[in-house]
Amino acid sequence: MRFIFVFLIFLFNYQYLGAVEFLGKFEQGSFILGKTKPNSKVKIDNKKIRVSKDGFFAFGLDRDRKNNVVIVIKEDGKTKTIEKQILKRKYKIQRIDGLPSKQVTPPPEVYDRIKKDNILIGKARSIDTDYDFFKDKFIYPIDKYIITGVYGSQRILNGKPRRPHYGIDFHAPEGTPVKAMMDGEVTLAENDMYFTGGTIIFDHGHGISTLYMHMKDIDVKVGQKIKQGQIVGTLGQSGRATGPHLDIRLNWFDVKLDPASILN
Repeated sequence: MRFIFVFLIFLFNYQYLGAVEFLGKFEQGSFILGKTKPNSKVKIDNKKIRVSKDGFFAFGLDRDRKNNVVIVIKEDGKTKTIEKQILKRKYKIQRIDGLPSKQVTPPPEVYDRIKKDNILIGKARSIDTDYDFFKDKFIYPIDKYIITGVYGSQRILNGKPRRPHYGIDFHAPEGTPVKAMMDGEVTLAENDMYFTGGTIIFDHGHGISTLYMHMKDIDVKVGQKIKQGQIVGTLGQSGRATGPHLDIRLNWFDVKLDPASILN
């Protein structure tokens, strides 16, 4: 109810103040939902982005972004430039010791496989459709869970710093049903990727996508339209996972965002 109340205020402000409005924090890692007049043109940091027929648009801010974001809106023959300062975040450090060496540094013989996986994921994340599902409220992918990993955290595996974690880890028993967080279209469904194991990517429009990792079972296929709350598979520990969990990722094209910014 709180989200609905805030969102109604958001729409009220747009309608009666005649201004461009934003929902979301302008801080590192955040998803931002914007609304302007229909048929407006929008640029984010000089990149032209889609605007829905109702005037909605979306973009995101990188984990380590330092410079301000510049939004240019062209509507009714007028141009408006908005510059927003980006708030910095502090990220958690996670240490995991005692892992087998192959789980810390992949052996050379799997490099080609990793490269192919990354190409498939990159293609799915580059899709730019006119779906506007992203403007609605996302739901959690499972009902009962323990959060064991958060966005932006730096993992140190066997004493060696790794790349930051770009998702949320939901721990639950293996085989737990996993739900679609939002309506969308399946753009990737792979059972055995090296790092991510059973992997699904959903397109929600305008470059906004969600990725589900370490799945045990995948019950959808590429090109399939899915509805929010639909069971898409089961939680597992496939790929390079240390135990049963679901790792959720959120992207605006290749910009890695905090999934908590669409859930909270």
